[in-house]
Amino acid sequence: MTFSRRHFLATSAAVPFAGALRALPLSAIRLGVTSDEIDEDPAKAAEFLHRFGVQYAEVRNIWGKYNTAQPLDKVREARAQFDAQNVKVSIVDTAFFRGAIPADGPALDKEWTLLDNAMDRADIFGTKLLRTFAFMPAAGGSKDGGVPERAKALLHDAARRAAKRDFRLAIENLKGSYVQTGADSAKLLASVNEPNLGLTWDPNNAASAGEKSFPDGYRLLNPARIFHVHLRDFRHKPDGTVEWTAVGAGEFDNFAQITALRKDGFRGSLTLETHWRAPEGKAFSTETSLKALLKVIDKLS
Repeated sequence: MTFSRRHFLATSAAVPFAGALRALPLSAIRLGVTSDEIDEDPAKAAEFLHRFGVQYAEVRNIWGKYNTAQPLDKVREARAQFDAQNVKVSIVDTAFFRGAIPADGPALDKEWTLLDNAMDRADIFGTKLLRTFAFMPAAGGSKDGGVPERAKALLHDAARRAAKRDFRLAIENLKGSYVQTGADSAKLLASVNEPNLGLTWDPNNAASAGEKSFPDGYRLLNPARIFHVHLRDFRHKPDGTVEWTAVGAGEFDNFAQITALRKDGFRGSLTLETHWRAPEGKAFSTETSLKALLKVIDKLS
């Protein structure tokens, strides 16, 4: 029996998701989930993804450690568990350049070692895309002056090192970093014009930093420099700060954002990174948001 996506979603409340989502056009939408927001055991995360017909994972923590801290044999084991469920790794997360700008010497050498370790692990996982950052101001420092010139020079250097191994670096805009918003991202990428250096666009992070991330922040971005996208939802609290919600329970228009990306030619990977936590736990929270996101995707033409 063949199921349409609409039939599947209409009956999902009564029928388990046992793989019926094969009708989802994953050839057009490379949808994934951050695996440790399901479970840090890759086997359990992969089984969950397979059950929902989701073919991609973003890998951050596995078995209680950042993937870059795991030995290569454990990474190979994780890869095998994803392979067993026909799940591909779209991007490998790193903490590269997620800290104060290092001085020359041991602190900077540690960052280059981290980059090398990340590329080694990403090669095992079968992806050439790394999630990275663009530094955090030191304690008491200010972001008002934009990204410092030394940081830009180090980002140039990082991109060139990565290019030697055919890797792309996708800087995530992150509240508290030098690159928080769409506006910040656009300025940085205009000044660090390396073809393999781009963006992990996180519109919800941008909103948490005070930007109207869609459409305003997004309009400032060069779509060709967006390598990867994080999806979730948020709402503003009475004090003006942002809290995460289940997809569909907040303010963010995932349908409009995904539609705009597709119209602008984006064909990269999308990851549900829920962050919201229900009392029932993170797997339940991710499942709740994923079901809502799949309904959003079902509306796409």
